[in-house]
Parts: sequence; structure tokens; C-alpha cells
Amino acid sequence: MQLSILLWGRSLAVAIIACLCSPPLLADGVNDAALMAKRPARQLSAYGLFVDASHQQPSDGVVPYDLQVPLFTDYAKKLRFVYVPPGTTATYDDTEVFAFPVGSVLVKTFAYPADFRAPDTAVRLIETRLLIHQESGWNAWAYVWNDEQTEATLKMAGKVLPVEFTDRQGAAQSINYIVPNKNQCKGCHSFNREMTPIGPKARYLNKDFSYAGGVANQIDHWRDHAVLAGVPAGDKLPTTPAMGDVGATIDRRARAYLDINCAHCHRLEGPGSTSGLFLTYGENNKTAWGYLKRPVAAGRGSGGLAYDIAPGDADASILHFRMASTDPGIMMPEVGRTMVDKEGLALIRDWIKQLK
Repeated sequence: MQLSILLWGRSLAVAIIACLCSPPLLADGVNDAALMAKRPARQLSAYGLFVDASHQQPSDGVVPYDLQVPLFTDYAKKLRFVYVPPGTTATYDDTEVFAFPVGSVLVKTFAYPADFRAPDTAVRLIETRLLIHQESGWNAWAYVWNDEQTEATLKMAGKVLPVEFTDRQGAAQSINYIVPNKNQCKGCHSFNREMTPIGPKARYLNKDFSYAGGVANQIDHWRDHAVLAGVPAGDKLPTTPAMGDVGATIDRRARAYLDINCAHCHRLEGPGSTSGLFLTYGENNKTAWGYLKRPVAAGRGSGGLAYDIAPGDADASILHFRMASTDPGIMMPEVGRTMVDKEGLALIRDWIKQLK
């Protein structure tokens, strides 16, 4: 579900102004020195990434974006932003994450509306994660929002936050939302043992976004606003279908879902490489992506099942079994969720059932 920054600003303002005693926190512009400092700032406001942080209105040069297929995190809504220092650009890559210059930052705010049937009202900001490209490499920091929604504070050790909301079906939900610690961030954001972003890839960014100035393709917008260089000419940029795109094959939709949710670990260069299960979107070896593949190591995580994917039988497939679990010793992904992604699980179940 895509939110424009303008709609977010208006709707969130109504909810927050009603309960705040103090004005929203305003910034004067991006603080490049703070981004490059060896020690992270204690408060999110120190970076100057937002003109109005409470309403998630970005500063000049901070560009909002969205992903065609988002990573599932207990149904949290996410607002994403990218910043590259003036005079620099990210470099386009057809397959992997774009190469971002030193000084860049990727911003992701997690939030929950009180009722997902009215997703743009009474929205509570939970945390804002920064992935900052410094001279020593990428560093990840999590900032937790206060109850007043006026400031977010660094939580290097992580935090568990009670969150309550009403889901799309009208059912009350109560979860313990987990803010990751530094090591947990590294556990997912790892490529050849170096910390790296996950989402900003051409196939996820190749979609329209509602900017303040109008709707535009995100890659075109990044190129036209000097965020991205090296974009190939023509209209042949890679793309993946959205999860609910019924015009796309179920194979493409399922493989895209596994790519964003699992392949940062389950690929040759990832922490899960020893499993031999490689779930990147472009993996063409059927055994590698699980088809009649036996697990490398049996145990509780296998559920006593023989194959990662048993064609035609989701209930006999380890992949489906682990996605359906919330047991910390069984579930996959291992971090980033405490709930089952019902829609994602249904997609993978239907995909496995039609495999021959």
C-alpha cells in the first residue's frame, strides 16, 4: 500500500496535533558532519534528515521511495528515504544494490495505524532505522520514537515495544515489536561478510511513486534529481511484480516475495549460503531454489520433512513449514517478525501446490 508523502503529512498531522503539547521538531537541513561522525548521534533530529520529523516530511535532498515488494515486518507500515551528498550520485546496477557514495544514508521508518482499515489516520511512529555509508563501510542505527512522537532516541542494544492495532479484518492484535540490536542488523545486511543495504535494487525501484510534484517512475526520478547515475537508456529496466498483481504469473510473484524476504541470507554471498538454498529472483537452478532439494542439516527446523520444496504439496515442504511457524527455533526468517505473514504464506502455498 503506497502512501504519498503529502497524504502522510496531512493525515498524520491530524492524529498527532490532537495529542501533542509541544510543536513538531523542525530541522534546518541535512547535517553531513553528523552522518560521517564515528559515534552515532543520540537523537535522530541531529542528522537534519527531516523538515518535520513527526510528520516524516524530508529535508531538501532527502528523497522518498518505495519498494515494489516490501520486506515483511509484522505488518508495519514503512516510509523510506534516500540521501546522497551534494555533488555525488549512486551508481546503477542491473541486478544488485546500487553503489552508494560515502556519506549516503538510507532511512526507514516503521509505523502502525491504530486501525489498518483506516491506514492513514492515528498512525504511531515506532522506530526509524538509518543505514549510513561511512568511510569504514555501512553502519546501521535504530532510533525509537517517544510517546509524544516528537523525537527518536538511539537504541544500540535494541528494544521490545508493545504494539496494539486492529488488522484489516477488524481483529485486535497485540504484539511485542522487536527493535533490532546492532548484531541483528548485521545478520541480515550481510553480503560477502560486509554490511550492505538490501532493498534499493532496480527491480524493486522500477515503479511509480507519488511525489510532491506528481507521479513519476522512481528510477527516472532518481536519475533526473542527480541521485542515480548510469541508468541504461530505454525501457528495459528489470522489474518484479507486486505480490497482489494477478496479471503476473504466480511463479514470478512468489519468487519475488522469496527474493526480498529470504535471499539476503539465502544466496551464495549471504549468511545462509551453507544451506545450499539460494532464493534470489534470478536463480535458475531448480534444486538451488528448493525444488526436491533435501536439507543440508536435519533437525527441528525441518519438521521431519524431506524436501525444502515438495512440488504440489505445501504441507510436505520445509520452506512452507518454517514460514508458518513463530517458534524462534524453527521460523524463517529468523528475525524481523513475531507474526506469520498470512498473505505471503498463502502465496507461497499456492505456488508450491501448482509446481509439477
